[in-house]
Amino acid sequence: MGPLHDNRSLEEAYRARTPGSARLAERARVLFPSGVTHDGRFLEPYGIYVERAQGPHKWDVDGNRYVDWFGGHGALLLGHCHPVVSEAAARALAAMTHPGANHPLEIRWAETIRALVPSCEKIRFTSSGTEATLLAVRLARAFTGRRKILRFRTHFHGWHDHMTSGWQNHMDGSATRGVLDGVAENVVLCDPNDHAAVEAVLASDREIAAVILEPTGASFGMVPTREGFPQALRELTARYGALLIFDEVVTGFRVAPGGAQAVYGVRPDLSTFAKIVAGGLPGGAVGGRAEILDALDFARTRERGEEKIGHPGTFNANPVSAAAGIAALGLIASGEPCATANATAASLREKLNELFAELGVPWAAYGTFSGVHLFPNPEGRRIDPLAFDPESLPFAELKARPPRLAQRIRLALLLHGVDVSGQLALLASATHGPREVEDTVAAFREAIRRLAREGEVRLERRA
Repeated sequence: MGPLHDNRSLEEAYRARTPGSARLAERARVLFPSGVTHDGRFLEPYGIYVERAQGPHKWDVDGNRYVDWFGGHGALLLGHCHPVVSEAAARALAAMTHPGANHPLEIRWAETIRALVPSCEKIRFTSSGTEATLLAVRLARAFTGRRKILRFRTHFHGWHDHMTSGWQNHMDGSATRGVLDGVAENVVLCDPNDHAAVEAVLASDREIAAVILEPTGASFGMVPTREGFPQALRELTARYGALLIFDEVVTGFRVAPGGAQAVYGVRPDLSTFAKIVAGGLPGGAVGGRAEILDALDFARTRERGEEKIGHPGTFNANPVSAAAGIAALGLIASGEPCATANATAASLREKLNELFAELGVPWAAYGTFSGVHLFPNPEGRRIDPLAFDPESLPFAELKARPPRLAQRIRLALLLHGVDVSGQLALLASATHGPREVEDTVAAFREAIRRLAREGEVRLERRA
């Protein structure tokens, strides 16, 4: 994974390294909008096509190996193809794929979740995190009899209609393209960490059914949650009769076996899970107070004379996902995978900041738990990577990723054997270790040198 000593441009070198991916990308453009099946996988001129993966690494169709910090969009705390998880899924797959009936694994899966997250008195499985937050919102409205949801700008809760404004754009809360105005009007946006604004809304608008947030902050702490804010939300929502929903789709079982709520000592009314909950396979869940989930219960709603909330879902509690989830959560329960990933991320943040300071790059690496976020300094501030405080900056600046620079950084890192997300975020797994950190820092060094040669980055010292 050493430096490439040539005079080719970044794109020329990338194309020379990935001809197989280039050919597949041409075929994909005929089939998919922009040639991709997920917005986060879009890259110009094209992204890599992966053929296999193991532990902290993956290999593309051209045989190039990458240190993978994309992490299955956060799903792979245990790394790729953990043998225990893979064997459990294979056994389940050999037995059945879709019985169209109840099965024992769904009970074991729910019992495993409830043992780790005590706030989940009752659980309902979904097929994704987006489905989970959609169901949580519907449950909150039904339970409270109120119609509005309070969200925080830049927090991501999936792509259904209630969650599209205020994430990347439409920060005024207006409806995004294809979303009805009436839906957007029933979502109230506040700035992250703005306790006073939340209290003012809850005090003046008694139609707020719930407050939902990513508990560690937008995009797993890219805009970090300030100390005490989750606890303050718990107090405010209880005072004004609104529910508190923790979106633990990424944080659940990653920051700790009991999720962010265990770390913060906050018991939300509802929690949403996906990614890790199914061992990296498709699957999600909503858990929370039994009396809230009773809106899904045939007998309870009949006894109360209430309309039952319908919740089908062909792949809810799929047995293969259940088996993988049981196996993964069983390993995570010890706390060791979380602790290992958190320590690796802390080491990587430290070493990247040392590199940026050495080269005079006005960037910084920051984050909490097992996340690393690259701050590319879109406003050109004078910053010290070794003393960077993300809480001192506006949330919009923390989330900003100049499109061209972000694309060039990703290309340069891929060229040197490292894959990161389009948000320039890196998620550590329990299989990443000192060697992967060392290789990644070396890749950043070479990527920065190349970007400096092409005028994309200005160095204050010799690289």
